[in-house]
Amino acid sequence: MADVLTLSKSELILGGQKSGKSRRAELLARTWLVQSPQHKATLIATGQAWDEEMRQRIARHQRERAERVPGLQTVEEPRQLAEAIAAHSRPDTLLVVDCLTLWLTNWLMPFESTVDKNSEPNRAPAPDVSSPIAMLLGAIRKTPGPLVLVGNEIGLGVIPLGREVRAFVDTLGRLNQDVAQACERVTLMAAGLPLTLKGAA
Repeated sequence: MADVLTLSKSELILGGQKSGKSRRAELLARTWLVQSPQHKATLIATGQAWDEEMRQRIARHQRERAERVPGLQTVEEPRQLAEAIAAHSRPDTLLVVDCLTLWLTNWLMPFESTVDKNSEPNRAPAPDVSSPIAMLLGAIRKTPGPLVLVGNEIGLGVIPLGREVRAFVDTLGRLNQDVAQACERVTLMAAGLPLTLKGAA
């Protein structure tokens, strides 16, 4: 990645699974840390361990991050992301949010359902996420220090069959657009390679 040495006030990194988006965020954090002994870096992790495989995946990511970026601290916050950004952002601290997709998942899925007397599923409507998204966008614009946000681009595949999944894909697409507007730089990752969509490379 030829451009990882340049840092922006705020950057959204999008990509598919194993596209290199989290690795780019880590490289940016490492670059920030080596620029000055006063610099700090904090990862805000939004993932939750719902099952054993996810627990193992999180533990593996923690070990690997500690090896690649020893100075990167971690804060876990699955839902109150705007508040976490506001609490931890400082002029000398780079924040990495990994990731927006899991954060949105924590708000929207799984949908709760009940079964009526006819055994027909009665699904509750999806929560209104307009308020937490608005708060997030405000926090992005107000951060005193550099901010890197990681998110998935999942709208390039086939149209999902389920109603809830289609709604999630639509909401994530709108979230990505809103965050892209709020950030100074937007980078799309594919096969480990960065493509700058907005801002200086």
